[in-house]
Amino acid sequence: MLEIQNLAKLCNETLILATLIPGKKHGYQIALEIEKKSEGLFKFNHGTLYPILHKLEKDGLILGSWEKEGPKRKRKYYKISKKGKTYFADQSAEWGIFYKSFFDLIGKGQIWKG
Repeated sequence: MLEIQNLAKLCNETLILATLIPGKKHGYQIALEIEKKSEGLFKFNHGTLYPILHKLEKDGLILGSWEKEGPKRKRKYYKISKKGKTYFADQSAEWGIFYKSFFDLIGKGQIWKG
């Protein structure tokens, strides 16, 4: 079950893993794709994105590899691992339960008229 006090952390992890489902990306691509697909609602800066990527890698949910780009530049690309796909599926289900419960509780489409 999602831990309410960790919603932002779990949301960020799930967004990153979802972005990696189609294939490998480097950090900046991940951040841009999330921002674009969410129409700017979700944004990552370097200070938040890379610590999350490092934690996901340490936990075995993503795999990182350095690839050469150009004559002198290397970039680290990330891809989701088998363990990460399982974790993502579990988290997606948990988010579905959370949002259903949340909207059932507040009333779907109910407008606050306080």
